[in-house]
Amino acid sequence: MIKQRYALISPFLDERQRRLYLAAEAKVIGYGGVSTVSRMTGVSRSAISAGYEEYDQAKEKKLSPGRIRKEGGGRKRTVATDVTLKTDLEALIEPATRGDPESPLRWTCKSVRNLSDELNRMGHKTSHRMIAELLHEMDYSLQANRKTLEGESHPDRNAQFEFINQKVKDLQAMEQPVISVDTKKKELVGDFKNGGKELRPKGDPEKVRVHDFKIPELGRVAPYGVYDMTHNIGWVNVGIDHDTSAFAVESIRRWWYSMGKDLYPEAKQLMVTADGGGSNGYRIRLWKLELQKLADETGLSVHVSHFPPGTSKWNKIEHRLFSFITQNWRGKPLISHEVIVKLIAATSNKTGLKVQCQLDTKIYPKAIKVSDKEMADINIQRDSFHGEWNYTISPKHVL
Repeated sequence: MIKQRYALISPFLDERQRRLYLAAEAKVIGYGGVSTVSRMTGVSRSAISAGYEEYDQAKEKKLSPGRIRKEGGGRKRTVATDVTLKTDLEALIEPATRGDPESPLRWTCKSVRNLSDELNRMGHKTSHRMIAELLHEMDYSLQANRKTLEGESHPDRNAQFEFINQKVKDLQAMEQPVISVDTKKKELVGDFKNGGKELRPKGDPEKVRVHDFKIPELGRVAPYGVYDMTHNIGWVNVGIDHDTSAFAVESIRRWWYSMGKDLYPEAKQLMVTADGGGSNGYRIRLWKLELQKLADETGLSVHVSHFPPGTSKWNKIEHRLFSFITQNWRGKPLISHEVIVKLIAATSNKTGLKVQCQLDTKIYPKAIKVSDKEMADINIQRDSFHGEWNYTISPKHVL
């Protein structure tokens, strides 16, 4: 009978309740009850005796709510008995700074299984599940590389940031246009793999080419962006030829006539923030010559401020426009110029970003030489603070 009753009720009891129930059966039997109940149910005499004692101790000390055994009961955790387990695990994870640089896992993927195997070889008794729990407790997680190191920084880096910030505020207070410009990474056109994931029916990923060899008739595109800091509006000129200074300034020109002129009808000045290299680099002669043409054509005085070398990611266009374009077309092969233009134009975010986009089919020859005479003819005024980074190109003749 005891065996049958226990079989019926035990699935609904926790560990403590089983002890107390079996102890109650033993108490009813009286002398020899513990041995009898143990023999009938298969539960150890020590467990039943523990329940037997709990009846006597109940009046003296009760268990905390929700506990099934007293404090300190149960099997000890491995880390409590193996005092060097954590330190040896940390040494394997960071051998260059905390452990032996010649660790066998120095050049091996540090998966939890590899870590567990190596710890076992060192004399510990552990498993990959235990290692995963320990790593979580120690605040370790899987992390990718992050691009943050920019090399040697210029001593006036912060001062240049402050200069740009103040100049931007001054121009915005005067309701003059302030734009951030740059070329986004060139992209292959065609059915090539594009990073990221897109929702599709299960088991039906979009098929793309195995190799990224340029398709001659489609080539590459160079999206040049113009970001209006005041209105949170982007303009992208998608070029199909070389990314030259002529292309960069043409992109600004197209932004002005398509958007800027209407947004700033009283504009007399234009501020451009750009990084220090590429088609809009501060050392490029053609960049300044083309800006002179733009100034003469529009009547705008163009103030240019370049970010110091190695700090292009601070340029507003990088994280206020380009990052959202990348998110919008993730996982979508850029199969044609039309698709690229539509994907860019459809970009938006929660802060109200709007983007317009246009395909630029003009040809922009490379290696155009600008003579000393042409440079001397540019109406440029350099700022007293780093004039190579901060300068104004004004129209030669007031319109």
